[in-house]
Amino acid sequence: MKTLTWLIASTAFCASPALADMLDLEKDELTLGFIKLTDMAPLAVAYENGYFEDEGLFVTLEAQANWKVLLDGVIDGQLDGAHMLAGQPLAATIGYGTEAHIVTPFSMDLNGNGITVSNDIWEQMKPHIPLMEDGRPQHPISASALTPVVADYKDQGIPFKMGMVFPVSTHNYELRYWLAAGGLQPGYYSPEDVSGQIGADVFLSVTPPPQMPSTMEAGTIFGYCVGEPWNQQAVFKGIGVPVITDYELWKNNPEKVFGLSAEFVEENPNTTLALTKALIRAAIWLDADNNANRAEAVGILSRSEYVGADEAVIANSMTGTFEYEEGDIRDVPDFNVFFRHNATYPYYSDAIWYLTQMRRWGQIATAQTDAWFHDTAKSVYRPDIYLQAARMLVDDNQANEADFPWDSDGYKAPTPAADIIDGIAYDGRSPNAYLDSLPIGLKGDQTLSGSDIVN
Repeated sequence: MKTLTWLIASTAFCASPALADMLDLEKDELTLGFIKLTDMAPLAVAYENGYFEDEGLFVTLEAQANWKVLLDGVIDGQLDGAHMLAGQPLAATIGYGTEAHIVTPFSMDLNGNGITVSNDIWEQMKPHIPLMEDGRPQHPISASALTPVVADYKDQGIPFKMGMVFPVSTHNYELRYWLAAGGLQPGYYSPEDVSGQIGADVFLSVTPPPQMPSTMEAGTIFGYCVGEPWNQQAVFKGIGVPVITDYELWKNNPEKVFGLSAEFVEENPNTTLALTKALIRAAIWLDADNNANRAEAVGILSRSEYVGADEAVIANSMTGTFEYEEGDIRDVPDFNVFFRHNATYPYYSDAIWYLTQMRRWGQIATAQTDAWFHDTAKSVYRPDIYLQAARMLVDDNQANEADFPWDSDGYKAPTPAADIIDGIAYDGRSPNAYLDSLPIGLKGDQTLSGSDIVN
């Protein structure tokens, strides 16, 4: 496996603009993990632009085989931190799957995912999709257009299979959200059956991100939800059509985070601050001047040690556009957001949304109080660390005072109904009321007994 390491000569410290405020690091040699997706960009940029070096950090970046290997590496200390699915620190902390206290001081991005179906499924969906005046499909496309296709497969006795990247991934919850909003049941989890397919109309299973296109091409799955560049790869290969982006599903939804063990943060508070500072600077650079640096970022990400996809494929979504079908390129300037809209601030309300989806689909098997949701979010998301790092950058003239939510209580304003595919608003301050508002999914005191929902 190829790794990347900063070799910092002593003279480099003399030239560093941050020398005057250099933190007294508890640990300066770090190994950080990532998965080959474009939203790992803050790590690559912090490395390539010397932001880790400015903080006195000797960093090695290592691509990981899958999300479980990555999480296990952080837990056992082989990795000091990693690009993570936002659901991973939460699930680990509450003991779903692997149990360990993981925290995040930094949210890596907003949006960045899509749902793609095979060409064959797309042709079957098209008669149920409204068209614009120019004949192109009208977006966003509801999963209701997939409902008759799934029904036809069920009549033929063929399970309708789709892929997502991990049971606690944003992709799993986004795909489930889209399906449920269109009236399709994506299935439940229970302590006895962790397949997530209890009572399902559409059967979801795990496929690693880079393998999504080839798995769909082989016919093992009929579609998938994944981050870039693996939706655009299906378009370039001519094997599939993205039907919706997560920006259309839920405008400016939270995506990946940077995760560290709580033990690491406790033992290395200054190193944690230094890491957070470097990542904030990388995020600022990625969104600066209306994405003026994105072309350079695409060149970096296309290298084999990072994402390893063609520049043209990565650029299709990283530079403010998204291609649905060949030639159907539309402007989606906020498809990838790394700093705008306070993207890097770890909001408690973002964490709570993930927890509500875990409860909705049975990964959290029993009812929890609103206080439990809030307390769990606050044990994992650390805006206090983030704002301390941001303050240091502002004082060092490396960031602008106005770009950070200094007075935030950790909760975003409610997401309005118009910004979500099912027209149901989300308020992180009221998690159980939100769950009650969703027509499909567990709510209140409901539990699963076998395949039956018990009130």
